[in-house]
Amino acid sequence: MKEMITEASFYLFNATKRRVFFRNIQILIPATWTAHNYSKVKQESYEKANVIVTEQNGVHGDDPYTLQHRGCGKEGKYIHFTPSFLLNDELAAGYGSRGRVFVHEWAHLRWGVFDEYNHDKPFYMNGRNEIQVTRCSSDITGVFVCEKGLCPQEGCIISKLFREGCTFLYNSTQNATGSIMFMQSLSSVVEFCNASTHNREAPNLQNQVCSLRSTWDVITGSSDLNHSLPMSGVELPPPPTFSLMQAGDKVLCLVMDVSRKMAEADRLLRLQQAAELYLMQVVEVHTFVGIVTFDSKGAIRAQLQQINSADDRKLLVSYLPTTASTEEGVDTCAGIKRGFEVIEKRNGRADGSVMILVTSGADEHINNCLLTAMSSGSTIHSIALGSSAVRKLEELSHLTGGLKFFIPDESNPNRMTEAFSRISSGTGDIFQQSLQLESVCETVQPQHQLLNSVTVDSAVGNDTIFVVMWQTSGPPEIILLDPSGRKYNTSDFVINLAFRTAIIQFPGTAKPGHWTYILNNTHRSPQALKVTVASRASSLAVSPATVEAFAERDSTYFPQPVIIYANVRKGLYPILNATVVATVEPEAGDPIVLQLLDNGAGADVIKRDGIYSRYFFSFAVSGRYSLTVHVHHSPSISTLDHSVPGSHAMYVPGYIANDNIQMNAPKKTGHRGVEEQWGFSRVSSGGSFSVLGVPAGPHPDMFPPCKITDLEAIKAEEDVILSWTAPGENFDQGQATSYEIRMSKNLQSIRDNFNNAILVNTSELNPQQAGTREIFTFSLKLVTSELEHEPDGKMQENHVVYVAMRAVDQNSLKSDVSNIALVSLSVSQNSAPALSRDELILKGVLVAVGLIAMVCLIIVAAHCTLNRKKRALKKDNVTKLL
Repeated sequence: MKEMITEASFYLFNATKRRVFFRNIQILIPATWTAHNYSKVKQESYEKANVIVTEQNGVHGDDPYTLQHRGCGKEGKYIHFTPSFLLNDELAAGYGSRGRVFVHEWAHLRWGVFDEYNHDKPFYMNGRNEIQVTRCSSDITGVFVCEKGLCPQEGCIISKLFREGCTFLYNSTQNATGSIMFMQSLSSVVEFCNASTHNREAPNLQNQVCSLRSTWDVITGSSDLNHSLPMSGVELPPPPTFSLMQAGDKVLCLVMDVSRKMAEADRLLRLQQAAELYLMQVVEVHTFVGIVTFDSKGAIRAQLQQINSADDRKLLVSYLPTTASTEEGVDTCAGIKRGFEVIEKRNGRADGSVMILVTSGADEHINNCLLTAMSSGSTIHSIALGSSAVRKLEELSHLTGGLKFFIPDESNPNRMTEAFSRISSGTGDIFQQSLQLESVCETVQPQHQLLNSVTVDSAVGNDTIFVVMWQTSGPPEIILLDPSGRKYNTSDFVINLAFRTAIIQFPGTAKPGHWTYILNNTHRSPQALKVTVASRASSLAVSPATVEAFAERDSTYFPQPVIIYANVRKGLYPILNATVVATVEPEAGDPIVLQLLDNGAGADVIKRDGIYSRYFFSFAVSGRYSLTVHVHHSPSISTLDHSVPGSHAMYVPGYIANDNIQMNAPKKTGHRGVEEQWGFSRVSSGGSFSVLGVPAGPHPDMFPPCKITDLEAIKAEEDVILSWTAPGENFDQGQATSYEIRMSKNLQSIRDNFNNAILVNTSELNPQQAGTREIFTFSLKLVTSELEHEPDGKMQENHVVYVAMRAVDQNSLKSDVSNIALVSLSVSQNSAPALSRDELILKGVLVAVGLIAMVCLIIVAAHCTLNRKKRALKKDNVTKLL
């Protein structure tokens, strides 16, 4: 890893025209490795890493990739490498050197640029009626190769069909210097594509997502390079410095508000119920846990105690507060100070520790301990209860790298439990984490029942816990049936009358299948009954399905929308066709329910990548908003995409060297995951975000349709057939009023001057509901004369036209102009079978420029044992680069 990043630093420095290099690298060593005087982590963790190294996954095998869930110019989630990629030198023939690959992926992650090849559309018809290979730059050369050797283009391409047995191989020696985002493996490639070398006609993701901008244009617009100057002189920058870090004992302290305000709106009761579940189930074994409470002063209720058994968990539960104080005042800093006292008794420092801070108080003096918290080395997760909770809590979590949650008083009573359940140790060991399978709350009338079922899928089942909670009166009558029909009654549950909870835990592995629970309200008044089910992975051999819910940003200003995301995976495989529902709750008002989609339209950038998303703009009031996501999947629907999502460094199957064909070893493919026969369900809290500037009362429509990002065009005889995903009346929701479609033979003209391009008659085209696939056909004969008389004389010889569109809502608000689709006028576009990546390899070149920015990474290294000639890698290896 050190060699890879050192090489990458110098390569990046030159590619960015002496502007950017890596200065400080932090490598987080797994806790399972023997200690060698590594530095102790502070707020670094696996879950915050920029780069992870884990076992291969999916049919793409050792492909390095970056998971990009946002649009052009936006940061991605992480870079992924396999241990084999880092250890097997033979892979360099296909991918290029590791340092070059790292720069390719870093540009994806940091600057939000996309690949300039396209395996699905390996060639296209350009504006001069020539068939071109999808690449950037178009100066990169190569030849078609048939089964028996080199062959002319016409021997491989017939009516735009790629003949079986043909491929396209690039020359190993090139003059082109770009592009890194196309084929970083070529020795001549040292730049990103810029305005002069960018291939705007190529049907690649960079052009589609970034509206035909070059990668260098996007990169230079980033905060890293904007307004920066190149390093003067000719000297190279210093090589990166590396810090090896390792987490110590897991240390956690609960710091809980018990002031008089906690007696309002059942806040203390909900805190007790959530904290009990957290201590009994969620906190991982061997963790040291302490408990502190505060009102106007702090008090230590329990010094650090290590969890090694169920009795240890029960003892900690006994230290939870049972009543609220009579004091009105709240001193959050006093609670934090006591929390650090507890934590520091373990090792004398708070480095690497976790604090969970819960408060409902309007403490305006929290500024007094912000600097102390930030420099402590502890990560502070905050949970704000009610609208009066101090606003600086969010800043406290932000400064220390913690999560932040908001629990409205009128929200679903389970929201507190969901917030606690989201907080993990940060080690990234999914096999040790507790996963929330069910979270249900209903108000049940007297002598009525809550009847429901929950799926315990085969990938989970260890340490399974069912928790029943009630609001008033006594416990309901409980009946629980396992998949075989065995019945558990109220007497089988452990009842805590003070916290109003009933818990049953199943040792070993619970039976997979559908569990049914019945709660009978035997009391004379209605009461809210809640059920939470959680479990852990059943085996180290099979990764369970997980959900990570989050909002695009911490805060927004009206009318700017917020994008809601849910990352649904099984290990690193994306899970497809799931039903993903987000519930957003404001400080005041009814909750808003949104179904998130993975369709590559609207807020969703990449289709079928396991990241579901949707625009949220139904702002009721200014203030905090809470996010929760529920995921369900039916066993009758295909679950896994066995390919790896994200932007990949391309593997080159071979080159032409000295007129000879030199093929690389076939690319290794990964194992295929196992489909889940029972289906599954998961629940994840997405924390909170804030919205400012929401006008009081009704406000005018300020939300246009979203941009169409997947416009496609083909020519069938004399007609052009367009297809796209319908946007909505407001972003990706509802139904737009009309479409405006324009076309031109001049690419630059339609991109920069859409309003003056030729208008297509769409009077017969009525928009469908958002998310519907639209198809529209029009005749080229109707616009032929206008195309022939376009003012730009140079374009008269073009044999292609460019089409773009936008949607209009009922208030004449218009979406941004769509991606631009290209239509060949002279070559029949018969439907061709999908081309596999082995049938054609595309390459491209980008020109780069740069400035000097110092980028800090944290690398989390996975446990891998280098024996048997670097081939045996242990399962629990997890490496991360941050």
